Amino acid sequence: MLARPEPTYDDTWRAPGRVNLIGDHTDYQDGFCLPMAIDRECRVVVTPGTTAGIRASSAQLDGTVDVAIDGTTDPGTVAPRWGRFVAGAVRALRDLGATALPPVDLAVSSTVPAGSGLSSSTALTVALTVAFADLAGITAGRVDLARAALAAEVATGVPGGLMDQLAALFATPGHALLLDCRKLHVDPIPMPRALGVVVVHSGEPRTLADSAYAERRAACEAAAARLGVPTLRDATLQQVRDDPRARHVVTENARVLEFAAALRAGDVGALGPLMLASHASLRDDFEVSTPALDAIVDACMEHGALGARLTGAGFGGCVVALAQRNHADDLLAKVARSVRAITGGEPLGFSVRPGAPAGRMD
Repeated sequence: MLARPEPTYDDTWRAPGRVNLIGDHTDYQDGFCLPMAIDRECRVVVTPGTTAGIRASSAQLDGTVDVAIDGTTDPGTVAPRWGRFVAGAVRALRDLGATALPPVDLAVSSTVPAGSGLSSSTALTVALTVAFADLAGITAGRVDLARAALAAEVATGVPGGLMDQLAALFATPGHALLLDCRKLHVDPIPMPRALGVVVVHSGEPRTLADSAYAERRAACEAAAARLGVPTLRDATLQQVRDDPRARHVVTENARVLEFAAALRAGDVGALGPLMLASHASLRDDFEVSTPALDAIVDACMEHGALGARLTGAGFGGCVVALAQRNHADDLLAKVARSVRAITGGEPLGFSVRPGAPAGRMD
């Protein structure tokens, strides 16, 4: 259980971002994915309320948010837009059994780049959810908290899956996480110590509520309905061979399981080809890549990455690459020069390590 009794004011709750090593657009089809929580996070500092409700401010984003403590504020009506996640989290806690939260002020800060595909919005909603659960005296397991955090995010207009929330709540330092999104089972897999994980932002921010994410999800649901299966987790490659959207999901599930098996066996050489195949499928079958993301993947491979792929939902955001840890900084510098020459932009690149799970900070 994550909730602890009698939180005090000036407590801080946190939740990590995540990078998905492989397995995108599979979670909402009951599939498999392999994310890794990262050492970048969202923090929520709680202090006694200065109003009768919940007032939130952000160190990175403009505006102050005011929402009712009883969950009656409609998230869709809240401005600025980031405040919808606050209203969604309050409403989700009401559905978990909280009658009302105490009046509090929230100071939000984050080191997860917004719109990057590293789950900045989920880091915010999970941090809010675990904070509100503690403040309301709700004792809930991690899966229930993940569902509540997802409900908070869905209330803002994004129909997501549970991957990001589970990754934040089940994070294990030093490990990636094999998620079975049907059984909601999380299997931590050690990351080889010599393996470095780098992230390069394309410079193209994306907002899922404004992207074709919902359209892609609807296409997968329609494909499953045509086949008469509950989700594409149950489809075979033969069944989806002529449907690119569904074909991506089926082949991606297989790649995730191969990737997990290679990690367990310490077969680092098998990881890169699987990542490149995943990127090709996301680019060609699911059509969620962009020229900038493709250029970064190419640059990573040109400069010595073991493998690279877009990470997250696509439509912009980040590329994740694997490299020998002692080569990671050199790889980032060379990729930055290449991307700068191609796009004229200044890419944001950094190394990440497996982070700790969401909860109250000691």
